[in-house]
Amino acid sequence: MFDVIVVGSGPTGLMLAGELRLHGADVLVLDKEHEPTAEVRAPGLHARSAEVLDQRGLLEKFLEVGQQVRTGGVFAGLGKEWPEGLDTAHSYVLAVPQPVTERLLTEHAVGLGVELRRGRRVVGLMQDAEGVTVELSGPGEDSRSGPAPGARSGAGSTRLRARYVVGCDGGRSTVRKLLGVDFPGEPSRVETLLAEVSLTASPQELAEVMAKVRRTELKFGAMPVGEGVHRVVVPADGVAEDRSVPPTLEDLRSQLRAYGGTDFGAHSPRWISRFGDATRLAERYRVGRVLLAGDAAHIHPPAGGQGLNLGLQDAFNLGWKLAATVGGWAPDGLLDTYESERRPVAADVLDNTRAQTLLMSTGPGALALRALMSRLMEFDEVNRHLIEMVTALSTRYDIDGGHELVGRRLKDIPLKAGRLYGQLHAGRGLLLDQTGRLSAAGWHSRVDQLADTSEELDAPAVLLRPDGHVAWVGEDQAELRDRLARWFGAPTH
Repeated sequence: MFDVIVVGSGPTGLMLAGELRLHGADVLVLDKEHEPTAEVRAPGLHARSAEVLDQRGLLEKFLEVGQQVRTGGVFAGLGKEWPEGLDTAHSYVLAVPQPVTERLLTEHAVGLGVELRRGRRVVGLMQDAEGVTVELSGPGEDSRSGPAPGARSGAGSTRLRARYVVGCDGGRSTVRKLLGVDFPGEPSRVETLLAEVSLTASPQELAEVMAKVRRTELKFGAMPVGEGVHRVVVPADGVAEDRSVPPTLEDLRSQLRAYGGTDFGAHSPRWISRFGDATRLAERYRVGRVLLAGDAAHIHPPAGGQGLNLGLQDAFNLGWKLAATVGGWAPDGLLDTYESERRPVAADVLDNTRAQTLLMSTGPGALALRALMSRLMEFDEVNRHLIEMVTALSTRYDIDGGHELVGRRLKDIPLKAGRLYGQLHAGRGLLLDQTGRLSAAGWHSRVDQLADTSEELDAPAVLLRPDGHVAWVGEDQAELRDRLARWFGAPTH
């Protein structure tokens, strides 16, 4: 029996698998596809995701292959410069193609001991008091299949057992459907074609056509991605009846001609896909021993590039909590805080993408509203608020505590022992004590303690959860012990 089976090997599933394995959980990742995707649906990582990677010692590998972009435009494509003094050491969007992100996260997870099996489709789930039976289509048996009480089985299918299962299998999640979890919201009203293709048009022709069309239609453009290939985006001709049928090169050419008067000589596509503006949020993130994360729990328009980042941050919140549950030291209700903390964040993202989608539409009212919003963003406070919202720097969880830092993520700050994030690579809690009088004795197997000072930390002592969010601020030992028990379970002695 595995501790956890993660269904889906996209960024959310891989990040979660790595977090679980960091705490010693026995993890299997399943994916129905035989090979990783080549599609670059998500081209960048926001500031909070860069922090997440930094807290696990992974960021340097991403910086080596990415490009730091600080030119604004993260809210509805409004190109305002980023304000000075954002509350982060990573004040940029890191442009990294999604296949590269998945490759690096795969290397990390597999390097920690995660098992990855491709070409395995989940067709059934059955829970009992001890775990979950996962039924896979296709031939083959598994040495750890174990008994499968009550599970249905088809010819040639394989059954696996796990104590918990997490569905990270996308917006059309099989896991969510097998659980019977409702996915209310709005269906797609418009769709957009996205492709990587070679073009024969000159850079001057591209620039002239784009400048003309983008006065009113922002979902139109062609950006070079290297090797003579461009990333092309253009509105689709209506909403496809069958999303499983991919668009063709002629579909792409036809829409480019309809909007730009030319197809730019598009040829030799690497891939062509479509995306819609459907907006949906799962009614529940957990049913017994099965949980949902990433697009399996929420989908929304790609405005602001938040989807991949939202999923990574779901995984970062869930990983240590599920590992604590598997490890037997989780306090009562810890796993339930995953939904209570992350579902409101997703709801807020859905709302801001609804607003951005309206601002990016082409009607006269929307264009007037866009012009007004552009003027409002000239105010530093407005620009700062929108950027911190989209990049998740302003995320604050509803955690009891009177201090303004409680519930927030703490930015990377210099310490005598080095950078703060350098102390979080093991995925443990951290007591940062500037008084020199406090103790996490009894929790040292789960919480590191550092008697250090920082001019940038305006608090006597701070207790950080493994996800870098502040669980407590103060200087009273009794309060500290209460909060340690709240997040890290009973003391070991």
